[in-house]
Amino acid sequence: MAATGQVFLLLGSNLGDRPQVLAAAREAIGKQAGSIAGQSAIYETAPWGITDQPAFLNQVIEISTSLLPEDLLRIILNIEHDLGRVRYERWGARVIDIDILYFGQTVLDSARLTLPHPRIQDRRFVLAPLAEIAPAFLHPLLQKTSSQLLEECPDTSAVSKIP
Repeated sequence: MAATGQVFLLLGSNLGDRPQVLAAAREAIGKQAGSIAGQSAIYETAPWGITDQPAFLNQVIEISTSLLPEDLLRIILNIEHDLGRVRYERWGARVIDIDILYFGQTVLDSARLTLPHPRIQDRRFVLAPLAEIAPAFLHPLLQKTSSQLLEECPDTSAVSKIP
């Protein structure tokens, strides 16, 4: 299978040495999943879901990969595990979280994976870094660009670019 461009991943960390964790995640993704074609700045963001926890650092990266979506998910879960991710509670604090936002224009709803990510349009911490590197990328179901989704996003939580 040929490499698929415009695969966007969200990286997040709110435990440990957050910048180092994101760097380690990027390195592992580049080695195991596909070449990194672009990356946003790093943003400090308020926690979402469970708000009584430390602030996150978030970043969106674009990769080019020859993997199928479910194979990419398996590798990402292994990377999270290798970096110390333990799943205690949904939306709880974590060393690393890697989400597949988009896999090109693929629409998929399987037992393990939903594409595009079902809550992109509801989360400013996703849309701010995504709109930075892919402002014109069109959501395959909503038919709106990243910039449009960010403008219309109902989430008002704090998202600040790290200088």
